[in-house]
Amino acid sequence: MRHGDKQNNLGRKKAHREALLSNLTCQLIQYKRIVTTLAKAKALRIYAEPLITKSKENTTHQRRVVFSYLQDKEAIKELFGSVSEKVAGRPGGYTRVIKLGARPGDAAEMAMIELVDFNEVYGKGRQDKKEGAKRTRRAGGRAKKPVADTATAEQPDGTPAPVPPATPEATEKQPS
Repeated sequence: MRHGDKQNNLGRKKAHREALLSNLTCQLIQYKRIVTTLAKAKALRIYAEPLITKSKENTTHQRRVVFSYLQDKEAIKELFGSVSEKVAGRPGGYTRVIKLGARPGDAAEMAMIELVDFNEVYGKGRQDKKEGAKRTRRAGGRAKKPVADTATAEQPDGTPAPVPPATPEATEKQPS
């Protein structure tokens, strides 16, 4: 029985599954985005995110720990180089899984998994946050901007601005 066993075995034995996830992780680090089945993408997220967290601390020990999982020197260089720089201020959630629909050949559910900080489409309007900023679920009330009163607004030459005419809808609703 598999009570409480949350690991998706992907229909493979342990050694085959670990080799698959290691190879997928190396490809994800190298290309920043890969297309695979939804089940593999979800299993890969669980496998890869702790390794990315370990890469934030660039020590020989952490490099050896990650190398024991990946066995790829180029992937380790990329992970501890450009990837760890981009994710330094992020407290987790380094990957994004996007569903792509069914594969035509066997109707397998496909998905794209990507590193969040390397997506140019979603990252354009994003501003860099302060590192280590406290994140909370509470709605932070922003100060409302003061609204300029149209009756007291002035033009650049010092004369009062004209009041816009009332709309017909507004005049119809007023009682006479």
